[in-house]
Amino acid sequence: MTGLLLLPAVILLVMAVVVGARWPRLWLGFTLAGAGAALGAALTVFPSGGGWEWQSKFLLGGETVHLRLDGVSAVFMALAAVVGGAGAVYARGYWPDHGHPATAPRGRVWWSALVLSMLLVLTVSNGLHFLMAWEAFAISGYFLLTLDPRKPAVRAAGWLYLATSHAGTVCLFAFFTLLAARTGGWDLGPLRADASCAPLFWLALAGFGMKAGFFPLHIWLPSAHANAPSHVSAIMSGVAIKMGVYGIVRFSGWLPVPPAAGWVVIGLGALSALLGIAFALAQNDFKRLLAYCSVENIGIILIGLGAALLGREHGDAGWGRLALAGALLHVWNHGAFKTLLFFGAGSVLHATGTREMSRLGGLWRRMPWTAGLFALGSVAVAGLPPLNGFVSELLIYLGLFDAVAGRQASAWAAMPAVIVLAMSGALALAAFAKAGAIIFLGAARTKPAAAAHECDGWMRGPMLALAGICLVLGLAPVLLWPALASAAAAWHPAWAGAMSPEPLATLGWVNLGLAATLAAAGSWLWRKVRANNLRRAPTWDCGYGVPSAKMQYTSGSFAGLAAGWFGWVLRPVRTLRRVRGHFPAHALRLERVPETVLERVVFPAGGYVMEVSTAVRRLQHGRLSAYILYVVAGLAALGVLVFMESLP
Repeated sequence: MTGLLLLPAVILLVMAVVVGARWPRLWLGFTLAGAGAALGAALTVFPSGGGWEWQSKFLLGGETVHLRLDGVSAVFMALAAVVGGAGAVYARGYWPDHGHPATAPRGRVWWSALVLSMLLVLTVSNGLHFLMAWEAFAISGYFLLTLDPRKPAVRAAGWLYLATSHAGTVCLFAFFTLLAARTGGWDLGPLRADASCAPLFWLALAGFGMKAGFFPLHIWLPSAHANAPSHVSAIMSGVAIKMGVYGIVRFSGWLPVPPAAGWVVIGLGALSALLGIAFALAQNDFKRLLAYCSVENIGIILIGLGAALLGREHGDAGWGRLALAGALLHVWNHGAFKTLLFFGAGSVLHATGTREMSRLGGLWRRMPWTAGLFALGSVAVAGLPPLNGFVSELLIYLGLFDAVAGRQASAWAAMPAVIVLAMSGALALAAFAKAGAIIFLGAARTKPAAAAHECDGWMRGPMLALAGICLVLGLAPVLLWPALASAAAAWHPAWAGAMSPEPLATLGWVNLGLAATLAAAGSWLWRKVRANNLRRAPTWDCGYGVPSAKMQYTSGSFAGLAAGWFGWVLRPVRTLRRVRGHFPAHALRLERVPETVLERVVFPAGGYVMEVSTAVRRLQHGRLSAYILYVVAGLAALGVLVFMESLP
């Protein structure tokens, strides 16, 4: 049954690529049908807990085509299908042909190509073919990101994405080549008993980490997510970076890992979670804020995966299973609420033409649907009950708490991870309270914000569907239990049947009761307020008779906390023009938070490499006598080395 659904999914998406440039309605039908078939194929894997394999009788590049779909890949495939379908519908309203006649047709083609290539990455079980699918995935993302190449920022973001993607591909090429050399072939599968493959984990972590975007390998992510069209930002954040997570999960399950792997992964996760949300809180560009929040959530997933690796190393501890379940559930939860938030950001950008929060305000009056759905996504991303973000983070917390209670060596990693998770959760709440307040509350700060309009049905429908997913996964997380159990069994067969759905069922009942309580309390309070004749009046103006929108809190004032605590890594650049004279006409205070790793580490290092390479190029000047001198000097140096080696 799985193969009967997966093959049509591939064919339908290929047809969507073919017809996308000329027939938008037909493209949408093929894309939705292909995504639906892929979702159905993933769902068929979960109940049985088994998998599906197929090998061709023909060769591609000298290798047999080997496809495999198991619990791990099915979790990611279901997410790719849902977001891929929702984004295709959203794009009809957000990036239509009449508004973007030159770019909308090719945007449809590359959208379907991206979804198709991600499905191939998730099913291919041959190292050579995996690299082909991975490269197609990277190229499709580049062309989607640079749909509007007229803007210099878009071109720069595209080249940075492409450079980092290929740096990761170099690591993956080395990984698969060395793996093939050790195993005698390109075919992939479980090799848990071959201890000689364990050191290759570090190459996989670096290569897939470039795509996952954890700190400090996140350098491409903020600019790419900020400058891409919002539906492209949504699939890149909700699904594309999860392909990096998939690679780490897949090969940490199929191959042995070094003893330090769990410690390193949990440390990288803690670093990403804390610094990612600190950078998010300091942003004024709301899409860049969402991008840095993705760095934080990838960190949360890595904390859960690192704890699972430690649990597996310490005698298949039960807390490792809890942490793995939380990490895999957070893959789905983050994909749902982050896609919803990027769709909401796209609605705001579509209505106002700006990403700067300091130029917005008061949009809840003009855009009530977007404001309400963005608020729901903000509650979910902050990890608050009764929504889905709370469930997955609580499972990771429970696993870490059990590790601490066990008082084993792993407690030294679990305790700091718990503290970092708590801090990142508090900062996430502050970051999205800031975003929601600056964008939607108060008064409009500019004329475009005052004239904003609500999004159309093409954009609102996918947002409502994703909001429904966030609610369902929060109130009934046990529905995902078959998927989590199947993925855990595929990742570590010793955990097959050992996991219990009771924690998810209990959390679901707790969230359902809390939601009912909040709804009843809100209804009672609203009736009470209306009974007391609610009246509207101006906000107290502190005695100033002519208030203006400029007197509101700014994005920078909310970010003061992050700038104070994390100034050592944020390194904000300030421009200040002080008030002068008795009747000052102008004053200025600007603050920009740079991409610290990129601007303070990568660019200076790259500049140094360019200086050295430019100096070396001067040796190539075309004078034969100098080339002979180089050869003589090299032979002399070689002779000295041989002589020194011959000494007793």
